[in-house]
Amino acid sequence: MRVRISQLQEGCILSNDIFSLTNKPIIPKKTVLTIEHIQVLQVFLVKDVQVETFLINGEPFTPNEQIEEIEVIEKENSIVEDYLKSVKEYKQLFQSWQAGALVEIAKVRKIILPLFNRMLEQPKELFSLHRYTNREDYIYHHSVMLGLLSGYLGGKLKYGQGDCNHLAIAGLLSDCGMAKIDPKILVKNSSLTLTEYNDVKRHPLYSYRMIEKISLIKDGVKLAVLQHHERMDGTGYVLGVTGERLHPFSKIVAVADVYSAMTLERPYSNRQTPFKALEEIRRESFGQFDMEVIDALTNGVGNISIGTKVKLSNGQSGEIVFIDKSYPTRPLLKISETEFLDLKAYRELFIEEII
Repeated sequence: MRVRISQLQEGCILSNDIFSLTNKPIIPKKTVLTIEHIQVLQVFLVKDVQVETFLINGEPFTPNEQIEEIEVIEKENSIVEDYLKSVKEYKQLFQSWQAGALVEIAKVRKIILPLFNRMLEQPKELFSLHRYTNREDYIYHHSVMLGLLSGYLGGKLKYGQGDCNHLAIAGLLSDCGMAKIDPKILVKNSSLTLTEYNDVKRHPLYSYRMIEKISLIKDGVKLAVLQHHERMDGTGYVLGVTGERLHPFSKIVAVADVYSAMTLERPYSNRQTPFKALEEIRRESFGQFDMEVIDALTNGVGNISIGTKVKLSNGQSGEIVFIDKSYPTRPLLKISETEFLDLKAYRELFIEEII
């Protein structure tokens, strides 16, 4: 919907790029507005903007006044709106666990499976949802994203729909044990003490204990929850087991967990772009993860081909003209009719998004 600047509030999400006598947008679409963004719009004398009908926290945006538009759109919720709704519902569920409630698998399934199955219809949307996260609700965004990613990777690895659903549930439940940790630790924006860190490292065990006696949860799901911080080379936790003792579901959730954490806003660090995160995982984590799962993630994030148009981290846009299979996130780009850019030679640049 289109609203006047005076009606905006923190948490509004831009639907369109905002230009003001410039070739490049002063604020790009999908930006979650802050007070500073609104002040920038005022400085540039922007009168009105197009925003989503919902806020970043999943609540509906109901301004006192909006500009009448002839065309009515949004006949059904967007995937983004459904995602934010699921995050809100998971937050409520997590808070009930903090208060001592037991895990009810029916509620878990209701939160993640309809969203997951809808996401499968538009899988590219999965790799842009990180734009709609915030630091304060990191753990809730991370859990929902982990569920979506785990199920998605299962599909890329040719698992059946049933197993993909189980993977989505495993991802969502992996951090349920965080509800048993001091809430102050979860929102701490500075380094943890050794005692705090050791407590956090036990969350897979807490999570497992919360679900181990639920007969409706598949054993593979329970093992994935317990083992999602284990590593193929034995350097993970809680038990330090190696690759041959890891359940296949665990290997999938482990990769999804690291990718999700890197691409979301955390209390103690800024998010990274999907391509930058993927590149770092491939470079720094050799031997720790199942490469088949890493390749599935690469294929998903880097769902690019010759002719695909992309936006770079420096604001430039280009068209992919060549992909070196050894460097799938660093293709050769055509910037203009006479200018080409080989990302392998510019390590400081990353693909920001596919356009």
